[in-house]
Amino acid sequence: MTKKELRKKAMALPLMPGVYIMKNKDKKIIYIGKAKKLKNRVSSYFGSDSNHSLKVIKMVENVDDFDYILCDSEFEALVLECSLIKQHQPKYNILLKDDKGYNYIKITKGEFPRISECKRVDDDGATYIGPYTSTFSVKQAVDETLKIFKLPRCSKQFPRDYKKSRPCLNGFMNLCSAPCAGRIKQEEYVNNVKDAVSFLKGGSVKTVKQMQQQMQECAENLQFEEAAKLRDRIKAIKNLEERQKVVSINVPEEDVFALVNSNKKACFEVIRFEYGKLTDSEYWIIDAVDDLPQSRFELIGRYYSMRQRIPARIAVDGDIEDEKLLIQYLESKRGKKVELIHPQKGEHLSIVQMCISNANEHLAQQQGRLGREIAALEELRKLLNLEKMPEYIESYDISHTFGADNVAGMVVFHNGRPMKSAYKRFSIKGFEGQNDVGSMQEVLERRFNHYYNDDENSTFKILPDLILLDGGEAQVNAVLPVIASMGLNVPVFGMVKDSKHRTRAIACTGGEIEINAHRQVFTLVSSIQEEVHRFAVTYHHKKHKQSSLSTSLTKINGIGDAKAKALLKHFKTITAVKQASAQALAAIPGISRKNADDIYNFYHKL
Repeated sequence: MTKKELRKKAMALPLMPGVYIMKNKDKKIIYIGKAKKLKNRVSSYFGSDSNHSLKVIKMVENVDDFDYILCDSEFEALVLECSLIKQHQPKYNILLKDDKGYNYIKITKGEFPRISECKRVDDDGATYIGPYTSTFSVKQAVDETLKIFKLPRCSKQFPRDYKKSRPCLNGFMNLCSAPCAGRIKQEEYVNNVKDAVSFLKGGSVKTVKQMQQQMQECAENLQFEEAAKLRDRIKAIKNLEERQKVVSINVPEEDVFALVNSNKKACFEVIRFEYGKLTDSEYWIIDAVDDLPQSRFELIGRYYSMRQRIPARIAVDGDIEDEKLLIQYLESKRGKKVELIHPQKGEHLSIVQMCISNANEHLAQQQGRLGREIAALEELRKLLNLEKMPEYIESYDISHTFGADNVAGMVVFHNGRPMKSAYKRFSIKGFEGQNDVGSMQEVLERRFNHYYNDDENSTFKILPDLILLDGGEAQVNAVLPVIASMGLNVPVFGMVKDSKHRTRAIACTGGEIEINAHRQVFTLVSSIQEEVHRFAVTYHHKKHKQSSLSTSLTKINGIGDAKAKALLKHFKTITAVKQASAQALAAIPGISRKNADDIYNFYHKL
């Protein structure tokens, strides 16, 4: 069907709740959605593209037909939508791949047994503990056990490598008993493994009680060395429990969600608490989303369609579209009340921030960046209330000497780092004298003329996510009409310095936004402001030097600015001009024989 035919079909739909199913020419389902009013929702896809994201536009281009199923309520439509999406996995829906299988703890056989985590049970004679559903919990349990009982985690094989080499760093730090260096007897090693397995099966409370009893017996029997080992193990377990309190909350169970969005990719993160302790962590890297509240609604719904346990409390990092409907859906699955919270302070806020930090780190790794860089950009987005993370930032500064040799510098920060290949320099042409506001208007107009007129290979063709001007509210107010007149919508803010030329605040049309309390934003904006100032001043000094040199040439009869610039362009320095012969000077385009003689005579005082 054509787009016109599809719209006609959509306009005939009833104003009732339901699910719509988009199909391509091969009759394959490519998108499934729910609607409170089917007619309004479905027809909106086949109207103007101006209100649609690029992803929606591409989806609509592939739609050849659609089906629909009427429902009695929006809640019923949501339940049906979740079921159909799980069944068909449509290309244009936000999907979460459920790759969570069962996990096991493996204890090998042999003279020197090893403990590790694994994904399946093999017929290899090893002992397996499990299955567990949480990869995070299994890895954490194995790692903690190896530390407490000082068991090796290297790739060396024993007894082959027993007493064959020097201990690694773990051995030097007393985190491993170092069988590779022969520091432990085989019998003692096996006993340590048995104790470690008991710890994994029985838990810390039961194990500590047994160890305390054994330690008492060893002390009474004057086995002080053995008692000291038990004392150290008990201390290690208690230290571990203290560290775990850092990531614990005062509620029996809670899930925490965060969604960090960039231009190309997004990260959806969840950390789960049971019995007040962090027990699981998962994340998915997905395509960038257009609407955060809507995406949170869809992603949380998708997540619980894959997981059985729904906690009594769920914390999220932002607004959720149709929050009451989502709660109704979760409560119907859980069979009990579910509370959705948006923490603003206290321990719940710190846990949400931890979840956001993890999402930032995973997204940064996917993009080859550092987590703190992505975190700074996300914090800047929230502070300035931007629609998306400002991955591509342009910054501008004006430099001159009392109105002479007016120039501007433009620097670009991509994903929090300088992108020097996109730096640009501007020489102010529209007027002479000191006018920073007028200079900024001219530069931005010229910059976006390049956006419309340059070829596709130009970095000017990249539309910035954010513009930061060196200056206050006056510069911002002067530039916004210029950008609007060119049919563009780019966020513009100023960077304000204090009396010591240090970054103090961000200027906007309504005043200033203090950034001192936002360390990551402060560091990022300060580095941008320093870099654009350095770049603009460097260009100004270069131009001013050339201007000073050309001024001595213009004292010569018949030599104006154009001829002086031509001479400096060819000879590079005024010294080279002085040393040139009249014949060499006359060879420069625009320089007559008389000009050449006059120049030569001027510098040689003939």
